[in-house]
Amino acid sequence: MIGYRGLDWLSRVAVPVMLLFVLFTLFIGIGEAGGPGGLLGQNPTTEMDFGAALTIVIGTFVGGATLATNWTRFARTPRIAVIATLAAFVLGNGLMVLTGALGALIYREADIVHVMLAQGFVTITVLMLLLNIWSTQDNTIYNFGVAGCNLLRTQRRRIVTVLGAAIGTGLAVAGMHDYLVPFLILLGTFIPPLGGVIMADFWLRHRGQYPRLADTPLPGFHWPGLVAYAAGSAAAYYSPMVPPLVGVAAATTAYAILMNPALPATLQTRRTDTG
Repeated sequence: MIGYRGLDWLSRVAVPVMLLFVLFTLFIGIGEAGGPGGLLGQNPTTEMDFGAALTIVIGTFVGGATLATNWTRFARTPRIAVIATLAAFVLGNGLMVLTGALGALIYREADIVHVMLAQGFVTITVLMLLLNIWSTQDNTIYNFGVAGCNLLRTQRRRIVTVLGAAIGTGLAVAGMHDYLVPFLILLGTFIPPLGGVIMADFWLRHRGQYPRLADTPLPGFHWPGLVAYAAGSAAAYYSPMVPPLVGVAAATTAYAILMNPALPATLQTRRTDTG
């Protein structure tokens, strides 16, 4: 509700502290596993097929990538936005995925909080839980506020933000965490086609240069984009292999076909001069 500055200052404190906790936990865990040699000797107790694993990994990354512009738009320069994004996804998210994998392998717990409890660090666990949830869900609810205000065409950001927090809390209490893996598979199926439409619109339609938003008349609905997204989502959902990549490819192809100048103008949204 405070806005972007509140997110900024909370992250300045929470992220470094959590990074230290994670590195400390990894160090202790690898030591208890008998070092790198003992770690390699661990045998997983469950299995997941390659397609599901790939969809989950891509779903984890693509969900954040689709929403990342909600924050990078505040960067002072494009260079800072690119560096921050690469650092967040390659280093930050990569470290958390590694931590979950090692925790599941050593302690049979993928949640960093449960791993810390298994190691006997109660106080650190409580602090980690607070910082992790707070610094993650504030961004999630911020995203809900931005998307909700755009969807409902309203300026009542605080009300929409509180509504998002209430919905998220309700889902958590109802046991949404039990459906985390199916939810990640769902994200990995239905979000990538959206990226395919965005990339096709930017590179194929606008040739890598968007016009100024203030000078561009926007339609209520961009039907070629919606149809292309639906086509990409259907292709991903029914694909027997690598649904995220299939969805991106199908959505990009469908959008390129629908925006072909040879098609009747009634099938396209009015174009603007990119000058």
